[in-house]
Amino acid sequence: MTDTSVVDIQAGRIPGFFRQALQCEPDGRQRDLPVLPATRLLIDLEVQEASVDLNRMMHVILSDLGATLQIFKLAGQVYGCADACPVRIEDCISDLGLRECMAALSAPTIIHDDLRDGIADMWSHSREVAQHAKLAAEATQDIHPEEAYLVGLCHAIGRLPQLLGWVPPADRTMDDAETGVELAKRWLLPHFVVESLLDMQMPRSHSPWPGIVQSAHRNASRPPFDCVFSRDPRTRFLHAV
Repeated sequence: MTDTSVVDIQAGRIPGFFRQALQCEPDGRQRDLPVLPATRLLIDLEVQEASVDLNRMMHVILSDLGATLQIFKLAGQVYGCADACPVRIEDCISDLGLRECMAALSAPTIIHDDLRDGIADMWSHSREVAQHAKLAAEATQDIHPEEAYLVGLCHAIGRLPQLLGWVPPADRTMDDAETGVELAKRWLLPHFVVESLLDMQMPRSHSPWPGIVQSAHRNASRPPFDCVFSRDPRTRFLHAV
């Protein structure tokens, strides 16, 4: 795998497929990700309350892959540096402001009918793996459960360009694992998410993430699509080299 940095991506020194997948809209914004209608409804109801329950809103957002990524992407756009970005959703909301976060979650996203089932399946699978990853982390003393949840939630984001129709399948030049790493870097996702995607693609003996995600997959329902991280990490590593 080529270790493409954020600077390389922004400078355009990336494969044609990935440059197309990350192309900006005419106004210069990055592509918006779908947020489930139920998530938007729950957030709208929460905002209408006399006082906003930050903890409850955090859980609503974290139950939705698209909503979670939208908030982290917003933080990346505002701070412009991964080291400066918050690594928790509640900190993003507190730092960026409720109005800005709600605007990011309300961004219009057209979901074609033929994509709805695929999006629902991936969002559900990501959430289930995240929940099991958190449980696996709680059984250890070295891994923060909230970090494990985010790792599980984001473990399959490399499927997004294909799933959301950002590029035709024939134009793909990178596999899901490699694409996930590059998306995480581009969007300035928390460092442990980037590290987990790198570790799951090129396993290192001292990294806990491949084991956590593999354990979560074994306990989660089998997804109705081919999830690259449900395979043995050693098989992926041999394929990569």
